[in-house]
Amino acid sequence: MSEMKEKDANIVKIAVEMTDQVPQLIHFNQTQPLSTIIKELCNGWGLMGPEQYALQFSESNNQNYITEKNRNEIKNGCVLRLEHSAAKTAQDIFLKLNNGTNEEKTAALQKLSTLSPDMTFALEFINIQGLALLISHIEGGKFKTSMLAFALLSFVELMDHGIVSWDVLENPFINKIASFLNNQTPAPDAKVIQASLSILESIVLNSTDKYPQVEKEVPLTNLIVHLQNVQHPVIQQNTIALINSLFYKADAQKRTTIASTLSSKQIRNVILSNIIQYASGQVRTEMAYQLYVLQTLCLGQLEQRMMTKMDPQDQDAHDKIKELRRIAFDTDGTCNSNDVTARKQLGTFAKDYKKLGFKSDINPALDFTETPPGMLALDCMVYFARNHTESYTKVVLENSCRADEHECPFGRTSVELVKLLCEVLRIGEAPSEQGQIYHPMFFTHDHPFEEFFCICIVLLNKTWKEMRATIEDFVKVFSVVREQITRALVTQPPGFDKFKQKLQLLTYSEITNLWQQERTNREEWESHARPIVELKEQITPEIMDLIQQQRLALLVEGTRFTKYSSRGQRIKDKFWYVRLSPNHKIFHYGDCDEKSTPSLEELPNKLAVIDIKSLATGKECPHMKDARGRKTTHQLAFSLILDSVDVTSLDFVAPDEQCFDYWTDGINALLGNKMLSKQTENDLETLLSMEIKLRLLDAEGVDIPQDPPPIPADPPNYDFCYDLK
Repeated sequence: MSEMKEKDANIVKIAVEMTDQVPQLIHFNQTQPLSTIIKELCNGWGLMGPEQYALQFSESNNQNYITEKNRNEIKNGCVLRLEHSAAKTAQDIFLKLNNGTNEEKTAALQKLSTLSPDMTFALEFINIQGLALLISHIEGGKFKTSMLAFALLSFVELMDHGIVSWDVLENPFINKIASFLNNQTPAPDAKVIQASLSILESIVLNSTDKYPQVEKEVPLTNLIVHLQNVQHPVIQQNTIALINSLFYKADAQKRTTIASTLSSKQIRNVILSNIIQYASGQVRTEMAYQLYVLQTLCLGQLEQRMMTKMDPQDQDAHDKIKELRRIAFDTDGTCNSNDVTARKQLGTFAKDYKKLGFKSDINPALDFTETPPGMLALDCMVYFARNHTESYTKVVLENSCRADEHECPFGRTSVELVKLLCEVLRIGEAPSEQGQIYHPMFFTHDHPFEEFFCICIVLLNKTWKEMRATIEDFVKVFSVVREQITRALVTQPPGFDKFKQKLQLLTYSEITNLWQQERTNREEWESHARPIVELKEQITPEIMDLIQQQRLALLVEGTRFTKYSSRGQRIKDKFWYVRLSPNHKIFHYGDCDEKSTPSLEELPNKLAVIDIKSLATGKECPHMKDARGRKTTHQLAFSLILDSVDVTSLDFVAPDEQCFDYWTDGINALLGNKMLSKQTENDLETLLSMEIKLRLLDAEGVDIPQDPPPIPADPPNYDFCYDLK
């Protein structure tokens, strides 16, 4: 009986199609060699030479050849196609590209673009020098219009497999690709531009010495034209990606030049009007990522000033400090009644520097020796004084004229605020592969960080007054200001005016109310009274069961993941969807686009939970072992290790930490393991707190003792009764 069940498990019922033939319904035996199955199919259709044929998947998003490695993906009800083998097809395409008519070449290139994503075909085509032929024909200008588009798309797909190094490309080929972007008459096919941008980006990122040639052939000013192509968002996206690659790989001097060009009003307006505002803020996932990278790289240019200490010999810096004093005090209507000329004759402005709030009023230069924020703090303070003079003098004089202990020292708070802003914006950190949060308002100004500082220093002084803070409350004030800034930034305001409006709503009292709610929950949780502890122990299993049900429900609902290669590299615009069956026994998965939510029936691939051997996370995942140099990717990676010879794992990279926690919790629950994520701890804390509050409603106002009252000793005898009269 067990042998029959095992045999049935190895046999799936499928249909096989072939052009101009009646489909065959067969029992596909997974233990039988593929060559034998193909031979039987050929016999059924009377075909000679079965070695020249192979099976393919027939889904629109999966037309890969079936090999011994992926044959386990064939499930009951699958529809396959019998086609010429990868080797024969590659040879046919190669011959037509060499000697065929234009119509035959176009058809061959179209088929090549369809088959190139398949590793089996790509290996065969590259082995017969097909890629070299493609490069030669592109470089020689032998392909035009649609033929060129198919050729470039095929080239991108073939190179993405990593079989051939990008160093094989020579300058003439790079120049030819660049010409498709630079020459706008006649206008090239959109797919030609799209593929050309992608090719140049890969050359910059993956070749060892081709960066100078790409930079020379494709000036930034030529790329800006493609950012205005609102009809083709992928072209805009690939343009930003190419700009980012040129920016990222440039040396320090070139980075400064690129950053200066990108921060110009003309280019900022192109990005703002043609991408961010055109999409009404709802930009595509990949575009959001590229904008995040661009902004991170631009803000990263501040790192050099942030990490530079003030040089005692830097006369320009000393002049800036004097300028801060002069703008604040050498004007009419100040509270400083001393004669300026007399003070200059004395050669000291120590009192003024003390009123400006510097730690070192004798030598204010010492305030800029800590890194971060270094000289960036002085830059921001001078910008505030020069460009927002009225606000600057108001902030300084309001505090310097006060005789009480509630004054807010401008110098010290400014230095600390710039340090805080650098932390909030992660200046100096490399772009994360999971990042997508960019700030549209930073594209609206020539000096976004400095303008950001000006708004936040006014906020800080307002919050300081609301809190009636003294210098002893310095840390507390900054914790409130950090909360105000980060909560306002999360809303991604479109401009600095909207950012100000959001900050006006986040007053000190509002932040206090939010913190009070959190504090109440925390105090409840942190209670160590034995009755509460015992109650927690009693209801914890119920809460954990509730959390487990939520995790499994989320897996049933499914999640869209970004695709990563076997080497841990993020694949642009490629997504797949995974969801658990309602009976919690089978995972269904398959490719999808950015916005779709496929049903179970639309996901072609299946994985039985019983076949999962274990769960691996982080660097232990098979697809993360070679992902060196990527600080953040492995933190969100997890893999299902399978009991299978052909497919050893199913690999994921979660879009964020919450999704990672939910999925690893759900998988651990399916495997009978404990849920150990940080999110589980947080959920348990929140739900326990709520449940305890509900159960203690009747005890409101009653002090719960730390320990239960003692049990009285037994009476000397039990010879007593109640008097009921």
